[in-house]
Amino acid sequence: MITISVCMIVKNEEKVLARCLDSLAGLWEELIIVDTGSTDKTKEIASKYTDKIYDFSWTGNFSDARNFSFSKASCNYIYAADADEVLDEKNREKFYILKNALDADSEIEIVQMYYGNQLSQDSIYNFDKEYRPKLYKRLRSFKWQEPIHEAVRLEPVVFDSDIVIFHKPHGQHSERDLSYFEKMLGEGQILSQRMQDIYLRELYFAGDRHNLKTGHDFLLQLIMSESQDSDVFQKAVAILCKEARILKQDSDILKYSLKGVASQGCSELCMELGHYFYEKEDWEEASIWYYNAAYETICLMSLKAATSEPLSRLVTCYEKLGMPQVAKEYQEQLLAYEQSKVQ
Repeated sequence: MITISVCMIVKNEEKVLARCLDSLAGLWEELIIVDTGSTDKTKEIASKYTDKIYDFSWTGNFSDARNFSFSKASCNYIYAADADEVLDEKNREKFYILKNALDADSEIEIVQMYYGNQLSQDSIYNFDKEYRPKLYKRLRSFKWQEPIHEAVRLEPVVFDSDIVIFHKPHGQHSERDLSYFEKMLGEGQILSQRMQDIYLRELYFAGDRHNLKTGHDFLLQLIMSESQDSDVFQKAVAILCKEARILKQDSDILKYSLKGVASQGCSELCMELGHYFYEKEDWEEASIWYYNAAYETICLMSLKAATSEPLSRLVTCYEKLGMPQVAKEYQEQLLAYEQSKVQ
């Protein structure tokens, strides 16, 4: 059996911290809480579970805080937990079985677990669950491999478990995240491909007038780049159309939507055009674009943009057009989709 250090960084998590720790109780030998400036009862709650509570002066970088928490660990493996996560009893048992199956000399260096319950949270992700690395071997042993032309193994040994961690936040972090991205761009930092994708999703899902205007020049750079990936181009165009629609800039809607449609388009772009005509009460034209969102294009940022959202709007459009039978057909499709998510 291995020993586990649970490492957490927290700030103002009094509403969810006990729920998380109760669901992990019995799985750790060591609990490390790094507080980055709580003003509520977070540290008081944490003290009921551990005396290893550390203050960390916020640097504006989550990785700095994570690295500090890991530096305090002393067990064989480190489990990186967030306060808004929950393990139910079934997955607690799976975790305990995994813990018993591993030993300190195991070659497994990273255990991935499913991160679930995303679609019900209006998150920026298109999945209900996906693998994420959660359990890390604290000390890595470098080993040589191959009988000849030997070389040190550089890639970590990763095990994909069937453990599901449920994400149950008590609020959204989009406003916070967007402010970080704006700060990074304002300082001239270059976004990695991963960070660029997250920024685009945040803008599409949660960007308001200010966020969209602030990101405008960045989006223009993406669509003007000759080497830009086609999916990135489509995402940027859809967001620029969202901005133009919100700011009532009809000429820009035409300009950017034509660029997108000329290069295949995506569900998110079709949804923006549907919203544009919907707001003008042009139900027939709106229905065409909602149909294209649901059936003729693929989603790149939001699964809902290709499923429940256009179907719901199609119901309304055909009710407004005095075509109740067609509206009923789309209502039935919407119901079937919602039921399929529950199964």
